[in-house]
Amino acid sequence: MKLNWATIPHPIIALSPMADMTDSAFCRVVRQVSGPGVIVFREMVSSEAIIRGNDKTLGMTEIHEEERPIVQQLFGSEPEKMAEATAIIDRDHNPEGFDINMGCPVYKVVHSFNGASLMKDAGRAGAIVQAMKAVTNKPVSVKIRAGWEDPKECLSFGKALEEAGADLITIHGRTKMQGYTGQSDWNLIGEFAKTVSIPVLANGDIYTPQLMTEALETSGAAGVLIARGALGNPWIFKQIEDQLAGREVEPISLQERIDVIKQHVRFHIDQFDQGSVRTFRKHLSWYFRSVPGAKPFKARLHTVDTLEELDIVLDEVLADGLGGEALSRRDASHPLAADRWFIAK
Repeated sequence: MKLNWATIPHPIIALSPMADMTDSAFCRVVRQVSGPGVIVFREMVSSEAIIRGNDKTLGMTEIHEEERPIVQQLFGSEPEKMAEATAIIDRDHNPEGFDINMGCPVYKVVHSFNGASLMKDAGRAGAIVQAMKAVTNKPVSVKIRAGWEDPKECLSFGKALEEAGADLITIHGRTKMQGYTGQSDWNLIGEFAKTVSIPVLANGDIYTPQLMTEALETSGAAGVLIARGALGNPWIFKQIEDQLAGREVEPISLQERIDVIKQHVRFHIDQFDQGSVRTFRKHLSWYFRSVPGAKPFKARLHTVDTLEELDIVLDEVLADGLGGEALSRRDASHPLAADRWFIAK
């Protein structure tokens, strides 16, 4: 599939890149339970590490054919190095698009003038876009925040990115200083979208199909980029497609939840190794967060070491039923929607 942000059907529905979460295994799961229209963004990788030939980072850019169409996100602060890393990934793995992280608020990223720090220097940010565009024929998008401290900073910054050649911009409706506190300002995203002529995706606080509709209506954006709303809930994209098509949004049964978890952990092991069940525990926390009746099993789920141990616990969860129909009714509007206080922490 050739990705063209200007002609792709709207609204655009996409999985957001999330560090340590949207690896190949998770992206395969999302693709498996979603419709064909969903675009998948891979977790960010360091341009410096790619250029140095770091084996772990290079492995993070490998693409399974089941994931396509896929967009690889990069972070870095030097145009030449971002371009060199883009050329390497393009040559070796041929993703459908590239994305630049100019929104990560985490200290270990911003202290080296990466991530959201680039919003302080529109000239450098634009140079990065231009350098990457010069070495690939794939679309180059950018993910930003409302600003560093002032939420109005994005209004001039976006225009600079467009003039540099960016094909699409995703904006998270919080500033860097907010981190993940407060709420994403969808009205601000709408104000931002009017400053550029390229597609804009709204990001932040979209945990259900209903919130997706509200975000689109409020912002007038071309689509949405869903982050934590997809963790433990890869079905959200299928539910969104059903809502957009006027179909009833189907709840997720306990059987399907268990089946998908079992498939996900096997993809995870395929990508990493047999001992990686421990690193999969983070996904178990999300899959069972706020699921009624799951509390008695959580301690065991969070301490499993082997695939065999995990299968045994999951089979016991299924046999228990966790309240039967109560789970399905609750699941129809994803537990995180009821736990927004947790997201804001």
